[in-house]
Amino acid sequence: MDNIAQTAPSVKSDGNREFEVIITAHQSALLRYVTRIVNDANAAQDVVQETFIKLFRVWRDGARPTDNLRPWLYRVAHNTAIDYIRRESRLHHLHEQEASERAAPDPANPGDPSERVQLILGHLRRLDPAEQQVLLLRMQEGLSYREISLVTGRTEGNIGCILHHAVKKVSASLKKAGLISKGAN
Repeated sequence: MDNIAQTAPSVKSDGNREFEVIITAHQSALLRYVTRIVNDANAAQDVVQETFIKLFRVWRDGARPTDNLRPWLYRVAHNTAIDYIRRESRLHHLHEQEASERAAPDPANPGDPSERVQLILGHLRRLDPAEQQVLLLRMQEGLSYREISLVTGRTEGNIGCILHHAVKKVSASLKKAGLISKGAN
């Protein structure tokens, strides 16, 4: 899927070019987002490809991009990722396997930046799925509350509440592990 636009079924040349532009604009962000959900880069590529195939099917029926395209892509990618996880029945197993395989690093000396990121991601994975989804969409993908609302089907107020509690939980977890100072908010 290195170049998903080449694998997409062909449409009229102007529509094909427009479709390629959409893929180019959204592919990297969707891959990053889905990789965090499924915890497998190869599976994320399959999920994102399936997302674009679903877009093509809608496109083929005459639909064209609107302001809601980006949230629609995230919602379809998220739902496809969840379907993948259910199909593989690996979500719980992966979390347990990762926890047992990864030796707990010294919280006082987190080492290089990639190791710190992995520590933080470990704390993020302790959140419930709704909190993980909202936090990733806001912090990693930079979606607005409105866009997150469209992706998740929740109200903007609920998104704010979930985000607030998720940040508090991660902060408390990092403080408890000694990764941030007790005075930090």
